[in-house]
Amino acid sequence: MPSISDRGNLIPASPIRKLVPFAEEAKRKGRKVYHLNIGQPDIPTPEVALNAVKNFDQKVVEYSHSAGNESYRRKLADFYTNIGININYDQLLITTGGSEAILFGLLSCFNPGDEIIIPEPFYTNYNGFAIAAGVTIVPVTSSINDGFALPPIVTLEKKVTPATRGILICNPNNPTGYLYSKTELEKLRDIVKKHDLYLFADEVYREFCYDGQKHYSTMMLEGIEQHVVMMDSVSKRYSSCGTRIGALVTRNRNIIETALKFAQARLSPPSFGQVAGEASLDTPPEYFKEVYKEYINRRNYMVEALNQMPGVICPKPGGAFYTITHLPVDDADKFCQWLLSDFEYENDTVMMAPASGFYATPGLGKQEVRIAYVLKIDDLREAMKCLEEALKTYPGRTL
Repeated sequence: MPSISDRGNLIPASPIRKLVPFAEEAKRKGRKVYHLNIGQPDIPTPEVALNAVKNFDQKVVEYSHSAGNESYRRKLADFYTNIGININYDQLLITTGGSEAILFGLLSCFNPGDEIIIPEPFYTNYNGFAIAAGVTIVPVTSSINDGFALPPIVTLEKKVTPATRGILICNPNNPTGYLYSKTELEKLRDIVKKHDLYLFADEVYREFCYDGQKHYSTMMLEGIEQHVVMMDSVSKRYSSCGTRIGALVTRNRNIIETALKFAQARLSPPSFGQVAGEASLDTPPEYFKEVYKEYINRRNYMVEALNQMPGVICPKPGGAFYTITHLPVDDADKFCQWLLSDFEYENDTVMMAPASGFYATPGLGKQEVRIAYVLKIDDLREAMKCLEEALKTYPGRTL
């Protein structure tokens, strides 16, 4: 029988989704599963987006321009300009989700064997994109002890080798919820400029910054305008994950022209997704005010509930809607599976993502989980009850 490719063998199963069969079996047993494992908000998608799809009146669903509909690109460029990111519509591509934007960026800027430095823990799917592009991830470890702040710049710079081609950050961060400050970004800028690197920035959680903190985009950094590649998405901003529309944004003309060739090879981004994405730009400000208040309440409740549990450590996230939490367990992978296969509290249980899959360094994250506070408070309350009871009875508890 023919063998599977090296890429196929190297790419890891998603820690976010690999426990799905256990969750499905728990549901077959009649248990309610609270999904804190995945960034799928229960916030309604804006009506303007839903109505635009419902009222689609063209008789043929055609291919769009490979870079995306021009009307959408122009409107999106205006959106960025209004938040201080001054670009033209021809400095962005519409992609099939933010995922494709990241992949197109890697394929356009990196050769097989090149290295990219990423603070860990990081969004686990970066692994898949890097493997597909033949790029090697070089992790620089951040710590729960300081809320997963950017590691000391001297530590990061030590990771730079002749094979290093770029640095990738997610801001606000998935999975930690950490929000990088302007000062931290300026330190990254200096390294990028000094070593002539690319700076990739996944900024899909831009709107979710808390406690009076503001998001500062890498596109605003002076002196490295040709080095920055930003990735964006409608998934989180508009609670529209299934729309599968993102964007690659850069002022570097060579990158745009190169990424467009990859875009042409896949023909065009989804037509209905672009209709929804373009209409979403008309979402009224009141929508975001309500969403912001809701996430603040969810975050505050969950962080407090977690830190009241003996042996649990949960930093307070500054953005996004995730946290990496330390649990008093021998192995978070085993614990998360046990929750679904062997545990129930009042016929309920919880699904979380083991954090080991968000680290590139072997052995790290063994006692950590990523929790997404994407459910309403009542559901979070029940989920925290389940988790607290589970920690009391789990056979591998360490405290």
